[in-house]
Amino acid sequence: MNLPNRISSSTHSDPQDRAHSPLVVTHEKPVPVVIESEIPPAVEEHLRYAPAAPDDNLRYNPEAIAERYRRRSFQVWGRTLQIFLPLFSFALALWRNRNRSQDKAFQRRQATRLREILTKLGPAFIKVGQALSTRPDLVPPIYLEELTKLQDQLPPFDNETAFRFIQEELGSHPDDIYAELTEHPIAAASLGQVYKGRLKTGEEVAVKVQRPGLAESIALDTYILRNLAALAMRYISRIRSDLVGIIDEFASRIFEEMDYSQEGRNAERFAQLYGHLPDIYVPRIYWEYTGRRVLTMEWINGTKLTKPEAVRAQGVEATYLIEIGVQCSLRQLLEHGFFHADPHPGNLLATPEGKLAYLDFGMMSEVKPEQRYGLIEAIVHLVNRDFEGLAQDYVKLEFLTPDTDLTPIIPAFAEVFEDALGASVAEINMKSITDKLSALMYEYPFRVPAYYALIIRSLVTLEGIAINVDPNFKVLSKAYPYVAKRLLTDPVPQLRSSLRDLLFKDGNFRWNRLENLLRNARNNSDYNLSQAIDQSLDYLFSERGEFIRNHLVDEIVKGVDTLGNHALNGISYTLSEWLGLTIQRPEPTAALNQQSLEQFQRIWVILQQTPGFDATRLLPLIPRLLFKPEAHQMGQQIANGLVQRAIARFIREFLLPTVPDEPAQFPRAEYPKALPSSR
Repeated sequence: MNLPNRISSSTHSDPQDRAHSPLVVTHEKPVPVVIESEIPPAVEEHLRYAPAAPDDNLRYNPEAIAERYRRRSFQVWGRTLQIFLPLFSFALALWRNRNRSQDKAFQRRQATRLREILTKLGPAFIKVGQALSTRPDLVPPIYLEELTKLQDQLPPFDNETAFRFIQEELGSHPDDIYAELTEHPIAAASLGQVYKGRLKTGEEVAVKVQRPGLAESIALDTYILRNLAALAMRYISRIRSDLVGIIDEFASRIFEEMDYSQEGRNAERFAQLYGHLPDIYVPRIYWEYTGRRVLTMEWINGTKLTKPEAVRAQGVEATYLIEIGVQCSLRQLLEHGFFHADPHPGNLLATPEGKLAYLDFGMMSEVKPEQRYGLIEAIVHLVNRDFEGLAQDYVKLEFLTPDTDLTPIIPAFAEVFEDALGASVAEINMKSITDKLSALMYEYPFRVPAYYALIIRSLVTLEGIAINVDPNFKVLSKAYPYVAKRLLTDPVPQLRSSLRDLLFKDGNFRWNRLENLLRNARNNSDYNLSQAIDQSLDYLFSERGEFIRNHLVDEIVKGVDTLGNHALNGISYTLSEWLGLTIQRPEPTAALNQQSLEQFQRIWVILQQTPGFDATRLLPLIPRLLFKPEAHQMGQQIANGLVQRAIARFIREFLLPTVPDEPAQFPRAEYPKALPSSR
């Protein structure tokens, strides 16, 4: 991570932020946003005039923070005691009253106390409470109810400060900017509070104003937590994860969240990438009325997903919108890499129109392409129970170093995940996977890379919301149709290799895996079967597809030979009966080949039931394939294979009659290499 090495401040920054603030803040005039890719019309309305991201935008700088607080030991120790004394006191009270753990009144008092402690400790700890408020599987219901208040029911700061910030940022008094503005904030969260307003032009808007003194508070807390993480890594040998890197990643996102101009840019990028998806809505940003500490965005009427009855009253099921959120999250993490890292219930609303509206784009993060493909490959290997491949994935994803001995880890994966996977993909949930991984990480040299901390926080938070609505909801069972679609349609080499590994084992084609992939992929809303067929054929007849072509030739030769031999035996038996000869009735077609035929028929039925399937569109593919040199080569290989089998059968049955019934073992036919492609 490249971090700036200097400290400066804005002339309009808050007095508490101005004194040696470990931030870099600059203001620039609005300039047009230039977006190269094609933008859906529904999203284009969002893209007005936005300030370009300055080179020295608001940034987290651990070196500058450390330089400042090294000379302020009294302040640091004072804040350390302020943090840990109430938390220690809370933990001690729980331990001393552990026999009252089922007492509802006691639980209520302790839950309220915990919420108040986290509120007083400030934004960094409020974020922790918000994350816990989405986990009904980890936190008792009474605690959940209290911690949920941390999402948007925190104590507000005074209007005078808020209106002063608006005037400093936008250059005019709020009365001159907004036609209406609520007398008091309608919601107050960790970093700011929100007023409902109306522009002079009539649009309803939400006006978010930042809390004063944020930079000082978060910088000091980050310094303390970072030092504690460094000490833990140094003196606790069982900790191998980069705790300092994880805290740096989390702090970087919070510091970006303090720049509302950056949040506006994030919102518009999010709208560009995902706003066109069915039933996803992203509010518009009003750049004329937005600055570093003030954000004006479209007002969204909606209901939290954690209130399923209220959502249902709007004519839509909360579970449906959660599935929409899961599909959107998959595209964020595995397709474009730009993801919402803070999807708590206060940031996801069900609109009266039945859409899922995303709010609060301050905490966003990115997944690199190699990490995205690595995650998909890991899901494939996990579902496929290929634990050797899964261990290699963990090396690629930086959980294990390249020099790690994987020999003891592979059976450990098998032991752990066989239990967690259950009978099918539908049984997998994020909590079971993360719990099992946590146990493994204590025994083997795993480390949690910094980028992964926000990914797992996002997924676990989303699953927590889902479990609150439907206790049986499984994120990964809803995710697999998308993964199947990507495997069948994405032409990148990494995923083509994963598809090959999934479909072939020990040289045998696994029809059941293909059947499962096609069945799951058809459940994905944007699965394009024609595209999948085109790309599969392109891959099959490419240089990389030679492995599959050879095995496909083997399957065809075996199938045609078995069916032909059975037909010939049937004709011989019929003729012998007609001539009055007595020969043994031929055995039925081999069960294995009969099973393959049945699987092929099931696959054909799945294709017919897939939305968009049209058998007539397959006809133009035939002449296209006939002109491919690889297709000619496959025909020659099939003919050679059938001839070799016929000769072998003739020798066995007519020239070696004394050989016992045990079938002769002939080597597999050697086929010539594929011809070079003419494309």
